[in-house]
Amino acid sequence: MGTRGGLVGTLTALRGAQKSAKGVSLYSRYVNRPAGRILAAGAYRVGLTPNQVTLVSAAFTFAGITAVALVRPSWPLAVAVYAALVVGFAFDSADGQLARLTGKGGPAGEWLDHVVDCAKMVALHAAVLIAFYRFFELSGEGWLLVPLGFQLAAVLTFCAGLLTEQLKRGLPQGDAPAAPPSRLRAVALLPVDYGVFCLVFLTLGAPGVFRAVYAVLAVVHALFLVAFLAKWFRELSAFPRTPA
Repeated sequence: MGTRGGLVGTLTALRGAQKSAKGVSLYSRYVNRPAGRILAAGAYRVGLTPNQVTLVSAAFTFAGITAVALVRPSWPLAVAVYAALVVGFAFDSADGQLARLTGKGGPAGEWLDHVVDCAKMVALHAAVLIAFYRFFELSGEGWLLVPLGFQLAAVLTFCAGLLTEQLKRGLPQGDAPAAPPSRLRAVALLPVDYGVFCLVFLTLGAPGVFRAVYAVLAVVHALFLVAFLAKWFRELSAFPRTPA
């Protein structure tokens, strides 16, 4: 089989190794996962491991984060940061797809992936805080609290969602068939999709616009956090208590 045939065959195999689309936004389903599938196929062809792909994802992401903190906002910076974050996010999807394709995934790889995800959430909002302090003409010091609040909402949503998923794995799920992915839910989740959040950085060339859009998205994430926490608590409360 030629190189092209091998690549097409790899892409076909990857399509059959996708995670469920349930609870996934339209961006992740139709943009990030397909991009990650192409990157995973390329990584497979050159012999990269899933953990190496995770580190490639981290390299792109933290290059963009570092630029936000250290470089004065401009339109070239906006494009560079957006590109770095989006490519890093696509590689973040590619590592899991490659792990499922090769069967080389495991607890260590999953741990590394989650550590990188958590680190980028903390670091990205910290970088915005630094940029606000160094480069932005703020109307008051209260603006410095916005990245801290956004950081809290993002990290708490990530950690609580991960914990809920882990707790559900150890609970009886019953025999009811799984509901198909909801298109309406996929649309509703767009505001809290990381890929959509990356779009905000395209406005770095206009600091006032960036600050306003970032603040609005921070409020949206806080509202979603409240809704998610209530939903997850309600779902876990529905399971019977385990005996002491």
